Amino acid sequence: MARILIAGCGDVGTALGLLLFAQGNEVFGLRRNAHLLPEAITPIAADITDPEELGDLPEDLDFLFFTATPDNTTEEAYESTYIGGLSNLIASLGRQSLRRIFFTSSTSVYAQTDGEWLDEDSVTEPASFRGRTILDAERLILDGPFPATILRAGGIYRPGSMRLLESVRSGKAISIHGPPIYINRIHLTDVVGALAHLMNLKSPDSLYIGVDNDPCDLREVVKWIAERIGVPAPTEDYSERRRLSSKRCSNARLRASGYQFRYPSYREGYEALFLE
Repeated sequence: MARILIAGCGDVGTALGLLLFAQGNEVFGLRRNAHLLPEAITPIAADITDPEELGDLPEDLDFLFFTATPDNTTEEAYESTYIGGLSNLIASLGRQSLRRIFFTSSTSVYAQTDGEWLDEDSVTEPASFRGRTILDAERLILDGPFPATILRAGGIYRPGSMRLLESVRSGKAISIHGPPIYINRIHLTDVVGALAHLMNLKSPDSLYIGVDNDPCDLREVVKWIAERIGVPAPTEDYSERRRLSSKRCSNARLRASGYQFRYPSYREGYEALFLE
């Protein structure tokens, strides 16, 4: 049994905590409104951006998962959470002998837009402050005092978060004419499954990409959803093409580690959402 602290128990952190508890671990969940956590997760009410609130963290921890996300999408909020909050936590745990820290990062650290195939060794030159701040957080954790593993997750979808589906159903989805716009997604179940899997490896690598097996053209996805729910497919938009991210991220390293996806593509993932 491991003693595990999850910092930032939102959707990802809570689902991860429940999975790790089911595997026989003792799980502590840190968030401001900790009373909302399920009974399986021991609550710790604290704000990671305030170092004075981190003085009573559990002792003898084995692992830390950092799954916190900013309250909003401003640059200040990103800096406060990913740099300030992470620095505060590392400093507060400095006297402990953590076996490893796991950080849930993002494929937004890649700025490529021409449909290139990318892996963990590809160039990271993010164009937005979001990607730059998350990349800075990766460096902070990798240069820190504990062994660390980073999972760069693609777009996470889950029950209750079906914005693309609703846009197709309502007729608001568009299909932009031109070269493919590749998107990289992963179901919530596979995000937490991959994190738990990596924790249970004896010597995980320092970096993995967390996306499903099928980076695909956005037009393909919306057409498939439209057919599945019985509505007209979006018509193609021939107006000036907007600058959109388009890249194909490879999960080969994660699969080589032994992880088997519950939802290997958007088809299985969305089909499961339809059945919820």
